[in-house]
Amino acid sequence: MDRRSWAQDVLRCRLCETPGPPMYCDICHTHLCKACVGEHLSDESKDHKVVPFKKRVLNPKCLKHSTQLCDLHCKKCDIPICVECVSSDEHLGHKMVGILKIVENKREGLQRDLQELEKNIYPKYREMASNISVQKDDLSENSQKLKTDIEKHGEDLHREIDTAVEKFKSDVMEMESEHLVVLDKQENEIKRSISEIEQSIADLNKLLNSNDVSLVSAYQSRNAEFRKLPPTFTVSLPRFTPQMINKEQIYREFGSLSPLSIKKEEQGYTMDSPGADSFFPDRPLINVPRIITDINTEYGKYNELQSVSCLSDDEVWTCGQDNMIRLYNVHGKLVKSIQTKSRRVPRDIAVTQSGELVYTDHYDRTVNIVKNTKIQAVFKLWGWRPTYVCSTSDDDFLVVMTNDFMNHTKVVRYSGSTEKQTIEFDDKGQPLYSPQDHTKFICENKNLDICVADSYTDTNTLVVVNKAGKLKFRYTGPPFTTKGTFNPTGITTDSQCRILTADYYNNCIHILDQDGQFLRYIDNCHLQYPFDICVDIRDNLFVAERYTGKMKKIQYYI
Repeated sequence: MDRRSWAQDVLRCRLCETPGPPMYCDICHTHLCKACVGEHLSDESKDHKVVPFKKRVLNPKCLKHSTQLCDLHCKKCDIPICVECVSSDEHLGHKMVGILKIVENKREGLQRDLQELEKNIYPKYREMASNISVQKDDLSENSQKLKTDIEKHGEDLHREIDTAVEKFKSDVMEMESEHLVVLDKQENEIKRSISEIEQSIADLNKLLNSNDVSLVSAYQSRNAEFRKLPPTFTVSLPRFTPQMINKEQIYREFGSLSPLSIKKEEQGYTMDSPGADSFFPDRPLINVPRIITDINTEYGKYNELQSVSCLSDDEVWTCGQDNMIRLYNVHGKLVKSIQTKSRRVPRDIAVTQSGELVYTDHYDRTVNIVKNTKIQAVFKLWGWRPTYVCSTSDDDFLVVMTNDFMNHTKVVRYSGSTEKQTIEFDDKGQPLYSPQDHTKFICENKNLDICVADSYTDTNTLVVVNKAGKLKFRYTGPPFTTKGTFNPTGITTDSQCRILTADYYNNCIHILDQDGQFLRYIDNCHLQYPFDICVDIRDNLFVAERYTGKMKKIQYYI
């Protein structure tokens, strides 16, 4: 029977024609009674999926062939397609997957978003809203105390200082009003965000219960927007300081109010997605680190592997000594490759919070970003050459650069193409970094410290400064060791703010805490000249071996 005419009849079991069948096969689009389910499943030519009729997947109609339902999804075109679409030349050679697989993947994403909103983001916003109420109470209490102190001192001065009393009281109220305006504005913004989060939760719950593929497929996650927490404010509340009474200088001697100080403090970093430290607080190190997988690449002796940066749990960007930047998955499959704009060798690569690739071009003095396969120069330097780069939690760039004379090095923070900060010297005016153009991988820690592995023969130092650029510590290796001279190359940090650096000639990894205290080595994984490292969101370590061209994925946390 034709599928279209079948839909117009009274619903009957496809096999025995029993009316009102309660079951449905999502794969074959077949109505079944309970008695015939076993017979239908006995056909092993397909992976059947029999569900109650009300829970069947509502496949969308094909946009080009209105009489057909879409059973497949074209990954290249990112649209649902029907059997007639498949038979046409339009999707020839494209990779296709079952529509049910797409729905299942979408549902997993919906569930993750809902869980993150309910367990992480929403409670954090509620906590921030509660803190504002406490600040308002403190504000009112402090203001009342100020007014009381002022009135008491005013009574001692009688009529001569009545005008001064009223003026100071007015100042207090004006500052309170100004502070209240700031708090009210922040409270309104947070409440608006809370309302939007609550709506997103409601929408996600609705989508999770919906069988409408079109609605589910159209869902766009806003979790990345909500992870960016609003700023908080540190307020220095005014103080009243009384003076000895002097009628001739009554205004000056009556006292003074310190000005209202409202300091806007950005959160510093966006909340992590589930799977990072929000899911693994205080994770202990594993006793014996282990290799999860060896990843073979096309790099090797004649094209040394120079830099790696994690895109996800199972994909890593790489670059070597040619002009190509390659994306590999954990199975060693080449997923994508990009040629540099200048067709010269990239010096270093990084990945932004939104997953965009960034690389430095030492030869044409540019820092570049790849958006939708198109390469854009973020900025170009004059008199300096960019070498190493990382992307920060607020999507700034930290760029290591050396001048044209190769005798001076500094770290510069950029927001887009705008220079925001330069880090060059310690408190004594001495250079923080070696001047020569040697390996200086850079990364930002979760606590916003800036870490540089300065691999210069006379230095061989890990240099860590805070966000303001003030030196916190230098690390040159553990105090007692049987290994050779410390030679740091690649550097990264994990969810616990621990610092990991590759020790190139000693074929090991050093793990430090955020204050520079040595914790342990990873020296049992048969590493061969580890040059660069990175960690994924689950704190798995990827180690790039320079000459073998291999990447090793290593577990070092329990």
